[in-house]
Amino acid sequence: MKFSRCRYIIFTDLDGTLIDEEYSYRDAEDALSIIKKREIPLILCTSKTRAEIEIYRNEIGINDPFISENGGAIFIPEDYFENLNFDKRIDQYCVIELGIPYTRLRGAIERIRKGGYKIKGFGDMSVKEISTITNLGIREAELSKKREYDEPFIIQNGDEREVLRIIREFKLMVTKGGRFYHLTGNNDKGKAVRILTDVFRKNGFDGETIGLGDSENDFPMLRNVDIPILIRDGPREWNTRILKILGRG
Repeated sequence: MKFSRCRYIIFTDLDGTLIDEEYSYRDAEDALSIIKKREIPLILCTSKTRAEIEIYRNEIGINDPFISENGGAIFIPEDYFENLNFDKRIDQYCVIELGIPYTRLRGAIERIRKGGYKIKGFGDMSVKEISTITNLGIREAELSKKREYDEPFIIQNGDEREVLRIIREFKLMVTKGGRFYHLTGNNDKGKAVRILTDVFRKNGFDGETIGLGDSENDFPMLRNVDIPILIRDGPREWNTRILKILGRG
C-alpha cells in the first residue's frame, strides 16, 4: 500500500518548535531537507489557523495532511489516501472535524465577560492589536483571525482558577499555549494525532510516529506518539510540567 515503505511520520508544533520567536524556520532547514529527501510525512499540528498553516506548507514545500487549531480539524489533501472516511470537503481538502464551531466559543467568551470577568479573545482584538501582541506582521495577523475551532484569549482581570472553572461548566476545554489560553470544544492535538495515525496505518503505514512540541497544549500530542520530543522553552529551560507528566522529571 501507499505508505508501507515509510518508517516514520513526524508530527510537529510550529511556534517554539519548528519556527522560532521571529516566526522563522531557518534553523530547521537542514532537517526539513532530510525529511523531504527521505519522503517522511511531516504533519504540522498547531494552534494556528488553516490559513496560517497553508502559508508555511507552501513555503516549506510539503503537501501532507495537517492539524489546525489544537486538533479542531484534520485537513487532508484530496487523493492523498486511498482509504479515507471524512466529514466534508473544504476547497481541496477532505476534512475530519473534531472541534465545535467558532461562534459557540465566542458565545462562551461573552457569557464569561457578563459574569464580571475581564477576558479578551482574538475576536475582540483588531488586526493591529494582534500584530503588536504576537509580533506577527499585519498580513499574518489577519490570517490568525480566520478562526474556525479555537479561540485564543487572555485573562485581564479576575481569578484565573474561577474563569477556568466556569469554562468547564460550559463543557468546553481550555489549554495553555506559549502566549495565550486556548478555548476549544472536546478536542485536542492528541485525539487528532491518534485519528490521523490510524488513517495512515489503514493505508499501509507500519512504522513509528514522532512528535515535537514545547508547551502544555502539545502534551496530548506527545502522549500519543511513539517517540515524544520536548523542545526547550528557552536556551536552558525545559517545560518541567510536561517532563513530570511524561515521567521524565
